Amino acid sequence: MLTLILGSLMNIDMKIITIAGQLLGLVALIPLVVVLTLWIDARGDDGPSVVFRGGMFTSGELYRGAEPNWSFTDDIRLVELQLNETQDSRTTFIIESNGRIFVTCDYMGTSLGRLWKQWAVRAAEGDGAAELRIGDARYERTLKRITEGPELDWVIEKKASKYRNPINHELIAAGEVWVFEIAPRA
Repeated sequence: MLTLILGSLMNIDMKIITIAGQLLGLVALIPLVVVLTLWIDARGDDGPSVVFRGGMFTSGELYRGAEPNWSFTDDIRLVELQLNETQDSRTTFIIESNGRIFVTCDYMGTSLGRLWKQWAVRAAEGDGAAELRIGDARYERTLKRITEGPELDWVIEKKASKYRNPINHELIAAGEVWVFEIAPRA
């Protein structure tokens, strides 16, 4: 009789554990569905959010005129960058030095990094046509990957001081960090 009662209690406990496991799985699935939905929804937006990449720029005045004095970007932490080939946009750091502007792309030495940062691969392999949006101004630009030259010294110094981000010649030479000049379109 005692065996029968213990067996019944074990069955009830197992059912409770099974139901609890299913509820926990459902609770864990909800945030995943929310994040996935927000990610998909953001891809059609006018520019990126801080977290998710966005769609092509539809707002902002296209800048026409002489090359700007980019030193004003020293006071700006993030800008919006759109790669025309991928038809999407993201936020990124901006580095100004000697009148030129640059972006870096970290984690490029890993397969996951290259998959996550497809825009950098496409910019390096394609024509690099891009737009930079700062506030309400859009600038037509070309991303040009730089692997050597005095510009790297400028970028390393400026990124380390502005963003407190580890960067050096070894990381660039190893392909872990890619550096792009955001050059005027020809």
